[in-house]
Amino acid sequence: MKKHQTSAAIISVLTLAACAVASATFLEHRKVEPIVSGPGVSEIAKLSKWYPGLAGTPADTDVYILRGKAPGASMLVLGGTHPNEPSGFLSAVLLIENAVPVSGTLYVIPRANNSGFSHNDPQEGAPTGYHFTLPDGQARFFRYGSRATNPVDQWPDPDVYIHAASGQALSGNETRNLNRGYPGRTDGTLTEKACYGITQLIRAEKISISIDLHEASPEYPVINAIVAHERAMPVASQVVLGLEFSDIKIGLEPSPKNLRGLTHRELGDATDTLAVLMETANASQGRLRGRTDEALVLTGIDPYYVKAQKLGRLYVPYDEKGHPIEERVGRHLTAIVEFALAMSSEYPDSPLEFQGVPEYQALAERGVGAFLRTAP
Repeated sequence: MKKHQTSAAIISVLTLAACAVASATFLEHRKVEPIVSGPGVSEIAKLSKWYPGLAGTPADTDVYILRGKAPGASMLVLGGTHPNEPSGFLSAVLLIENAVPVSGTLYVIPRANNSGFSHNDPQEGAPTGYHFTLPDGQARFFRYGSRATNPVDQWPDPDVYIHAASGQALSGNETRNLNRGYPGRTDGTLTEKACYGITQLIRAEKISISIDLHEASPEYPVINAIVAHERAMPVASQVVLGLEFSDIKIGLEPSPKNLRGLTHRELGDATDTLAVLMETANASQGRLRGRTDEALVLTGIDPYYVKAQKLGRLYVPYDEKGHPIEERVGRHLTAIVEFALAMSSEYPDSPLEFQGVPEYQALAERGVGAFLRTAP
């Protein structure tokens, strides 16, 4: 009996120790890493400025406003719609820390689903975050979050999620997917309220064009692509041509009218903005991947995807070089600059021009860390 009691005590102590470590990791995930305002940032506001119902909730998030000296069009960039798609978040961060608008206004929300950054997807084995080394030797750390709102902030999931605006039925866990909740509503879930806040910002500020940044698995058909609302197609077509001239291959897909709740459909329908979404290729998103660690997130190198490419199972080229974060961020940022050029061409009376945005080749040669600012 005494031997069993000793074993039980040891197991209890080990269990408590494991719980303590897990609790500390969980609470650490709720800390927000600083984003350093660059020379172009004019103002930092909360999303609750446009929808006060978000104030004090985990869905309230920072909106960085970069105003040019000359008037012009306005652009909204959404990063972190899915916090486990790092190139979208990092592209938003690099805009905040480097871009200087010459004409027009740039609005950037780096953590569109703020709650999603506070946890990881269960049973995915994902890293807690990833690091970059700056030229001065400082390391900047960023969270690797979840695709969805933290269930601590919104629970329980229904068996079936009904998109409020259309009545479309989706899987229950999509209730916490920010990119299934637009245009949002004030009497809905926390996720729907965040969608409503973003929609209200677009309406109030008369945002000319909205760009939602994403990543997709290499086996996903819509990848390395722009998905555009029909009103955004003329501008998006110009962007595809501009990227082709820079040897960046990208597809162009029309926003499906029968798939509801997504930015490129609902924001285009509910507001006057030109709504587009962009995808890059990220192996850490896929189901064919091997070990999901920081190296995979940053380098995109995975031997299983190389094999899958040889078997013809992928929708994007894949070799031993992978698809590194520099390439994925470079694609997003180059396209954003091209969208500004296309808007200025399509609407010459309302120009949109940025300076200081890291260029594709410079990112490839110097790395993302070279364009991050030293944090306090």
